[in-house]
Amino acid sequence: MNGALNYNENKVKEGLAECIAANLFPCRPEELNFHEKKNRFANQIKLNQRSKTNVVHISLNFGIGERLDKEKLNAIATTYMEKIGFGNQPYLVYHHFDAAHPHVHILTTSIQDNGKRIPLHNIGRNLSEKARKEIEEMFKLVPASGKQVIKDVLLDPRLLEKASYGKSETKRTISKIVGTITRSYKYTSIPELNAVLQQYNVAADRGKEGTMMRQKGGLLYSIIDQKGNKVGVPIKASFIYGKPTLANLEKQFKLNEVLRAPFKKKLQEKVDDVLSATSNLKLMTFINALDQQNIKVVLRQNDEGRIYGITFVDTHNRTVFNGSDLGKLYTAKSILNRLSDLKDQKAQISRETLKPKTAPVQNTRDYLPDKNQSVEVSQMLHTLFHAKQFDFSSERKPKRRKKKKGRSL
Repeated sequence: MNGALNYNENKVKEGLAECIAANLFPCRPEELNFHEKKNRFANQIKLNQRSKTNVVHISLNFGIGERLDKEKLNAIATTYMEKIGFGNQPYLVYHHFDAAHPHVHILTTSIQDNGKRIPLHNIGRNLSEKARKEIEEMFKLVPASGKQVIKDVLLDPRLLEKASYGKSETKRTISKIVGTITRSYKYTSIPELNAVLQQYNVAADRGKEGTMMRQKGGLLYSIIDQKGNKVGVPIKASFIYGKPTLANLEKQFKLNEVLRAPFKKKLQEKVDDVLSATSNLKLMTFINALDQQNIKVVLRQNDEGRIYGITFVDTHNRTVFNGSDLGKLYTAKSILNRLSDLKDQKAQISRETLKPKTAPVQNTRDYLPDKNQSVEVSQMLHTLFHAKQFDFSSERKPKRRKKKKGRSL
């Protein structure tokens, strides 16, 4: 609860939000301080100390053209909470001003006065979607539609713009970028996917080691700022058109490994050419030289700024390779030892200097690999016949498990 409450309260302090409603709190929202809000929720949650899932953070988003005053937003939030079964719960409503579209955040708990927990399983599909449609009609709102998102994710990745929080709707922006990149690039891991996404100020996050999200294979997508910090509310992978969840992405990794193979040798040659061009090569010269050949160099650094990994993103052929996948000569350590200003990691580089740029618009003709390129054909064909490409546009519902019949006595 502290994290969600802090998020909204910090927005208020920054002048980017206002607490406009406090349901079942002792006084009006403008009269409540942080500790009073925190204690009200804490006392409610104490009524059921066994429940692990007890915080509910909701975001209601409206069309850019909507003109909604405080009273109407309050009425919509109240109606929504009643329709999903949270009308008798303590909750706070925050009106946020940090995006191009009107939206409110609602913070509440699933623990009731009697200590029982309101079940949250499938609440989005069973109650929230129905409530949304009824509220749209009741308040004459612009209906939400997935058609524009579907059209957006089919964009050429070279024409994508960087995400800028507050400039457009978060979900739509993330869906457009994630949907386009996951379909068009050949990556074999989440870090490799992030090497591309971060060029557009978006990042995929599996959660920290040991967290429930990590254990259950969850995946969130967030907009990030120039320093790589997450901003705004993250979007669940399952909420994005095409469902680029971890489970679905992993189905693509094996095939992508084969599909990128024909481009490996060409990439090695380009890196070799830049490294051998001069004996006094510096890091930024190396990065800029490859950038001119449509190859982005993404360096991974620890908290002290020391470089421990390198990834090459070919924006023309839309392939991603970690240095170690190209070979021992292309690992971060090997590359740095060949640069005059970073031998043995004696120098530290600022993260801002290494921030990748947006992929430039290039010739739209398809790339045809060199016929003489060496590819392990037998292994490639074997993998191609055994690896199926996952269709991210599939919206199939998971099959229900059949219940086992109990033995009759």
